[in-house]
Parts: sequence; structure tokens; C-alpha cells
Amino acid sequence: MTEVAEPDADLFRMYIPDIAAFTEEGYKPGETVICTGKIKHVGSTYTDQFDYLKSLVPSSDTKNLKLTLAAPNWYHLRYKQGKAYPSDVYADDDEYFADVAKAYQDELAILYDHGLRNVQFDDPNLAYFCSEAMLEGWKKDELNAYSTDDLLDKYIKLYNECVAKAPDDMHMGIHLCRGNFVNSRHFSEGGYDRIATKLFQELNMHTYYLEYDTARAGGFEPLQHLPTHKNVILGVVTSKFPRLEDEAEMEARVREAASWMCKGSGETEDQALNRCGVSPQCGFASHSSGNAVQHNDMVEKLKLVRRVADKIWAGQP
Repeated sequence: MTEVAEPDADLFRMYIPDIAAFTEEGYKPGETVICTGKIKHVGSTYTDQFDYLKSLVPSSDTKNLKLTLAAPNWYHLRYKQGKAYPSDVYADDDEYFADVAKAYQDELAILYDHGLRNVQFDDPNLAYFCSEAMLEGWKKDELNAYSTDDLLDKYIKLYNECVAKAPDDMHMGIHLCRGNFVNSRHFSEGGYDRIATKLFQELNMHTYYLEYDTARAGGFEPLQHLPTHKNVILGVVTSKFPRLEDEAEMEARVREAASWMCKGSGETEDQALNRCGVSPQCGFASHSSGNAVQHNDMVEKLKLVRRVADKIWAGQP
């Protein structure tokens, strides 16, 4: 993979939500990374960070630390058909994805040996499959070799291969949001309904961290498709604007989400809630150019998350 400081705009599918946001705001796509040769794992860039994090907590707490990894499909969806890698290196996406998956398998094995037991993939791309604007742009693009449904299947297979060799006690999670940009701007809109069945039932993740702070993410109905052996962390507290949410309303929204889980699984509310958590919808550091949420706002929102959690799951960590 090679960093390209000033990529040609012709490299990109301009209807992909983050690329579209760049151009709408007068930005051009910044530096990007593209495959230029056969991919293989040549050393972890995460171990130093994780080892430092371990040094800050008692050894008994190492198992509770979480590390966020980049999405394995990030430097694929944004590029036009045939532009993500050289045709003389990979014949097709399946060959390319196979080597990407092997590299992730190697990375996860190294991180496991360093004590990591909790992994979160950060992937706004999967939420783009809920965006009508992206789906329409894809349909109009005559260069695309297959449908968005087929591509989503390929991405799910890619993820499943990435985690296929992870030990049983390595917890896997994935975070879906609709993007972060300058001044807390989002990239895309659309509920999870369109992808819920595949996302929850075919993707081999233990926990889903989902954006649910505004109407752009849709309702909780898709959660009825979440299998009983999987968890969801409900991002009902926004990281996009400073206004503090109402605590009672946030509790009610979590319970509403649990009620939809019950409809799909036949569980009691308590059983559904035991598979739920509450959090901000995304990280606060949206962009180096700054955002609408200041330090004190962040502190107050995290305190709110703690209060809501203590109310719903009293006595639990």
C-alpha cells in the first residue's frame, strides 16, 4: 500500500458519501492510500500504542482494553472499478480481498499475543449501503462490475475471513456511523433496515456499535433481526453537537430498542437489555479542522452516558 499525497480526482467514485462531502464543501480528496503491489503483513503499527495503553492500567485490566482497527474495505469502496489495485498484481477483487484478510489475520494474532482481547473495527462504509444517494450513484455508474448487494456480500465475506482465525476469547465488534467531517458534519443518511439481516446474521461479529442519535440513522426496528448471541451498543448520545440530551429520554430510547429486540427474539426486556449498552454515537474528534463539540461538552456527555447506564443496569460495571 502506497500513500498518494495529491490523488487525481478521477481515481474516485464521486458519489461515495465521504468523497461527495469533500467536493461539496470545496475540498478535494486529501491524501489517500492505494495498493501498488502484492499485499502481505510486514509488521504491526498498533503494538506500540497498545503496549503503552497497557502500561496505564493494572495487568488485571488488560483484558478490558479495546483497540480500534481500520476497516479492511476502506481503500476499496472509494475507488472506481479497477482503480483499487493494479490489474497485473490482482486479477479481481476476490484475489485482492484474500491477501487483505490474511494480513488482518496476522495482525490480530500479533495483537492477541500482546494481550488484546477486545477489537473494534471502525467502518462508516457499511452504513453507506443504507444511503439512497450512494445506491443511486452506483446504479448510474456503468463501470461497476456488480450490484451493491453483491458488493456488500463480498465485504461481509472479507470481514469474516479477517476474523476467521481469531481465538474464541478475542471479542470482535464493529462500529457503523454515517461519517465525521469538518464542523461535525456527517456524510450519509439512511436507516439500517436495508442491510439489517445481512449485517446482523451473516457478519461474524459479537457486538455492533451503532449510530442512533438522530433521525438520519432511522428507527430501532432493524434490531429485531439481531440474533440472541449478539450484542448492540446504542449510540443514542450524539458527538455531533454540544446540546446535552435529556436523561429520561435517553433511557426511554434504550428501552424502546430493547422492545424491538424482544419482538424478534421472544426474550424478556431484561434479557434483551443484558445484550445492550449505551454510548456516544461516534468519537468526538471528528476532524483536525475542528468540530462543534468542545472539551467540557464531551465530559458532560460521557457523564450522561454513565448516568443512563447506572439507571438501566444498576450495580453492573
